[in-house]
Amino acid sequence: MTWSIQMYPFQAYLRRTLRDRSGKLTPRRLCSSVDHDAVPKHKKPKQASQQVLRRNNKQRSSCQLILDHFDHQYSDELGDLWTSVRSVLLDPPSWQYGVLLNRFTVVTDIKRVLLSKGFSTLLPQKEALTLPGVLRTVLTAECQTSKESRAKCPSANSHLRLDDSSPAPIQQAQSEPGFGPPSSPLQCYIHRHPLRFPSQAHRPGQLKQYYLLNAASLLPVLALQVRDGEKVLDLCAAPGGKAFAIMQCATPAFLCCNEPDRHRHDRLTKTLESFLPRSLSSRVVVSAQDGRSFGQREPGIYDKVLVDAPCSNDRSWLFSSAGQQVEQRLRERGRLPQLQVQLLRSALSAVRPGGFVVYSTCTMSSAENFAVVEAVLKDCPEAEPEDLWEEIALPLSSYFTFSPARREPVPNTQSLPPQFGRVSSYDRKLGILVVPQPCQTWGPMFLSRLRKRK
Repeated sequence: MTWSIQMYPFQAYLRRTLRDRSGKLTPRRLCSSVDHDAVPKHKKPKQASQQVLRRNNKQRSSCQLILDHFDHQYSDELGDLWTSVRSVLLDPPSWQYGVLLNRFTVVTDIKRVLLSKGFSTLLPQKEALTLPGVLRTVLTAECQTSKESRAKCPSANSHLRLDDSSPAPIQQAQSEPGFGPPSSPLQCYIHRHPLRFPSQAHRPGQLKQYYLLNAASLLPVLALQVRDGEKVLDLCAAPGGKAFAIMQCATPAFLCCNEPDRHRHDRLTKTLESFLPRSLSSRVVVSAQDGRSFGQREPGIYDKVLVDAPCSNDRSWLFSSAGQQVEQRLRERGRLPQLQVQLLRSALSAVRPGGFVVYSTCTMSSAENFAVVEAVLKDCPEAEPEDLWEEIALPLSSYFTFSPARREPVPNTQSLPPQFGRVSSYDRKLGILVVPQPCQTWGPMFLSRLRKRK
């Protein structure tokens, strides 16, 4: 049974909810989909005991014209940091990937395998999330059914079995008291080396146990601070990884996942189907509106809005362009900031007074990051930037490398690690940028949070 697609956002949801309670209308089901966008596919291991895939030695050819463009732009924007960033971007086998567990499935065995292979949790764990009573009852039944299905098909997870000869020390690393990453319900496991956990195939009616991703992509979700019972909008939701992460953080009253592009919309629906149970169909819907006009149609409805904007993805662009496509992509790169500004303005219209919007991209381009936020702040006096440096950058500096903007920096009066250098407090409020570095290959990822004044 597949999820049906909700092509309308919150007002229709309210009307539908009222009719559901009267018994006159059966709610439509959510859509679903798998996201393989963050991590390349791998061949299945030849032996069942090979749980983790090591570095992929297949060479990928970079595009010289795109690289030349990056050299010119980022040597200026990142300074000396660009040299090490460049070496990581040109070495895909060195890229690290996180494993985000799915709280809607049984993941005990997955945890044991991850820990036995040297993976550790990225964030200190909060207590288990409390689901509403009716949802918890339905979900328990679905998890049991999923568990029985896996028992009948052991070959589907044979690569996850522990070697009998391999001890599995189950011991979590403890954070230093008074300082460390913020605690979160997100169960993300990372490894200090570029080991890659095998992906799980999409199986209709059976939920996946984990999602593979660039761990830096979780930072915008952490900045969003979603709480139970809130109304949340993921304005540019495809391929669905951040929507899945949002549902791991809390149980919102309503999550609208918007994606107008037909191809990406299909991927989004498949991701949701692969990771979210059918019992959430009344809470999670999919819309196909133009994100630039979404705020006009749904003004002030949402508590939180995520704008993971279309951008010139530095990793993919470096390897996916060829021939005339290069010039087309470079022209597109110049037009993207205008689209991003329109999306961020729309998001600010969609959020209620007192709520906030998180804007993110997976590029290091200042024109698509800091400049976009600055342009919107000039046109939207109701928006106020919030400093994410102490909330996210400092506590997670042992995992990610953050690069501040290079706009006439002033001496920093706070006690920061030396690798951060001097930072202008004004630029810090515009956002923070994760750049890939050797042994910390996460990113690129830019994020900024704007609060709408009451």
